[in-house]
Amino acid sequence: MDGAFIELDGVEKVFDVRRKTGFLKRERRQVRAVDSISFTVARGEMVGYIGPNGAGKSTTIKMLTGILTPSGGRLRVAGIDPSRDRTRLAHRIGVVFGQRTTLWWDLPLIDSYRLAHRMYRIPDARYRENLHRCVELLELTDLLDVPVRQLSLGQRMRGDIAAALLHDPEVLYLDEPTIGLDVISKAKVRGFLRELNADRGTTVLLTTHDLQDIEQLCSRVMVIDHGRLMYDGPLTGLHEAGESERTLVVDLERELPPVEVPGARVVRVEGPRQWLAFPASASAAPLVARIAAEYPLVDLSVREPDIEAVIARMYADADAGAEAGEAEKAVS
Repeated sequence: MDGAFIELDGVEKVFDVRRKTGFLKRERRQVRAVDSISFTVARGEMVGYIGPNGAGKSTTIKMLTGILTPSGGRLRVAGIDPSRDRTRLAHRIGVVFGQRTTLWWDLPLIDSYRLAHRMYRIPDARYRENLHRCVELLELTDLLDVPVRQLSLGQRMRGDIAAALLHDPEVLYLDEPTIGLDVISKAKVRGFLRELNADRGTTVLLTTHDLQDIEQLCSRVMVIDHGRLMYDGPLTGLHEAGESERTLVVDLERELPPVEVPGARVVRVEGPRQWLAFPASASAAPLVARIAAEYPLVDLSVREPDIEAVIARMYADADAGAEAGEAEKAVS
């Protein structure tokens, strides 16, 4: 783990949950939100941390920021134990929770930035430089005097990202930063994060349900489910492990028999519209070229595989392998 900027070694988080089971009776049980996770992230990496709802993603982020204390294992960020030295770590990290804002709801956007200036004790010159850069790249100039409650979701999200970066954090945790955003807002946020990583070498840990966030930003992806790390590697390897497929939606000039092209299969036909499935690791370009050359094409679009479906397939394959192993033992 030498040289790692973020280090987790056997980290666990267990919650005690009590529920009412009868009159004046309560049952106590333990829920293991994070189950012995180990991984490292190098300085300057952009890593996707994905999984279905309730998998343990946000719990991990909260432990990395010091909001929650691990139940077991070892955790370090820039050599600091987050739960023991949260104040010192706060000056080195930035956090954006897509579902919650850190901005002051009734105040103009610029006032939240001025508060961050004082709270983090950012030198004046550095504050002005960072504010100008964030405002310009995230297109916030016309929004600075607008109360946060009047901003759209996309505007507020860009405002939150700027607020998280004013103090030049070395690592940025993004928890669903593009949730609910339109296509244009997503493109602006992704472009800004790419430039931030390239220019400043900021380490980014991104949790998201949007595969395009991962594809456009991250060279590495980690999959967590039921509190356990299921996969750690490139996105192409994830698609191969889950045998995922993308969908090519083709609109023809008229209703025709199912399209026949190598490397894809028709899974649905409705009038002149057809849906073709093909491996997620394959390029859509040859399929599009072949269809355009041989069929009266009007329009087409590519739909990405659902992350939860990919993970479910991985689990199904793992469970099937475990059952086969047990059956083999029983026979022998």
